Amino acid sequence: MSASAFAATVRHQPPIAIMDLTGDLTDQGEAVLSDGYAEAVGQRPEIIVLNFASVGYINSAGIALIVTILDRTRADGMRLCAAGLSAHYREIFEITRLVDYIQIVDNEDDLQETVRA
Repeated sequence: MSASAFAATVRHQPPIAIMDLTGDLTDQGEAVLSDGYAEAVGQRPEIIVLNFASVGYINSAGIALIVTILDRTRADGMRLCAAGLSAHYREIFEITRLVDYIQIVDNEDDLQETVRA
């Protein structure tokens, strides 16, 4: 199985920064994810959203990168949300207890509820 190149683009919808992720999230995505995070925090959002709608695969190294982003958002005084997770990856977030620290929303329409929470 060949890996799909990982990419991250950032959109700002104050007070939210949305990181649209595409491809396969593995250890190869570390620099891309870090650069995306740096761009996202540039406008000092209250919430950073990782949009997984176009992510096909996440391995254990990818989960570790998500934990790194979680640590950074917490240290920077922001909240982290995840949107667009497939049922499989939502279950993995539950098993690993990431849901205790990362709010899961189904899609961007649910983000406004997150802002008010």
